[in-house]
Amino acid sequence: MKKQTKWWLAALVTIMAGILILPEAYNYFTQRSYESEAVAETDVPQGFEVATFAGGCFWCMEPPFEKLAGVDEVISGYTGGGQTNPTYEEVAGGKTNHVEAVQVYYDPAVIKYEDLLAVFWRQINPTDDGGQFIDRGAQYTAGIFYHTEEQKQEAEHSKADQIESHRFDGEVITPIREADSFYRAEEYHQDYYKKNEWRYDYYRGNSGRDDYLEDVWGDDRELDLPLQ
Repeated sequence: MKKQTKWWLAALVTIMAGILILPEAYNYFTQRSYESEAVAETDVPQGFEVATFAGGCFWCMEPPFEKLAGVDEVISGYTGGGQTNPTYEEVAGGKTNHVEAVQVYYDPAVIKYEDLLAVFWRQINPTDDGGQFIDRGAQYTAGIFYHTEEQKQEAEHSKADQIESHRFDGEVITPIREADSFYRAEEYHQDYYKKNEWRYDYYRGNSGRDDYLEDVWGDDRELDLPLQ
């Protein structure tokens, strides 16, 4: 009887750890299916521009940009694939060619695109072509999606700077692609770090992201940019 009890306790601990450490997997297996919505250009506030970045789990990509002065909003969503209105389950399960991404609505009079690029590089592992940190699969790979020719040129220049810095152990492979249809993720994903602070902190702390970024960037990880 004691052995049976220990077995069940061990199984319960394993299940709970999986739910706490991998909340994205938890959401997938609970099959929260909601249709996502395409974000049209009319959704962008007047006078603001759009920057689109993929950096693995979009929960972790919202906070660094939302705290910046000049940023109106950061939207989590899916881009890069051909399927219309993909659901989280389809994207997370690798059933589409979309990646998890964020769109940043920013005021160019307050913050420059090149500053957003500098923030972006400080969130990712640009040498990883199999995902980002604990999240594996093409749907979690990093990328820059440019909306204008000027953004493309700035992104290429910024990437060249990262290569020349020799900061990373490995080739900087982050792709720079033209922006495609962007689909707003389900509402429970938006501002997840605020809505589920404890779960988000636990997930992020165990994802390996911050350990990697601290090791690679050190004192250069924080930028001297005005905050909200």
